[in-house]
Amino acid sequence: MTTAQQIITIAMAVLATALTRFLPFIIFPAGKEAPKFIKYLGKVLPAAVFGFLVVYCLKNVDILSGSHGIPELIAVAVVAVLHLWKRQMLLSILGGTVVYMLLIQLVF
Repeated sequence: MTTAQQIITIAMAVLATALTRFLPFIIFPAGKEAPKFIKYLGKVLPAAVFGFLVVYCLKNVDILSGSHGIPELIAVAVVAVLHLWKRQMLLSILGGTVVYMLLIQLVF
């Protein structure tokens, strides 16, 4: 890439980042109530994303070969226990990821 192309690329990335950060505050100002649909999405999207993450992580697990999905099953159990205990999605995901990585690197 030429220097001009690099500058344009960086400028577009900065513009896109700024736009995605400021646009919600422009569309939904502090004094104005958000539409019902946006409130609904705020309630259901976290659970939907978590569900998609589970499906994505387990889509290639083959229970008929290798460790038979044991590390994945243990990691899912850790995620469930952590989430039921602390009710913090980030902690649950992080805990399950750490347990899974330790299992596949050190045990299986």
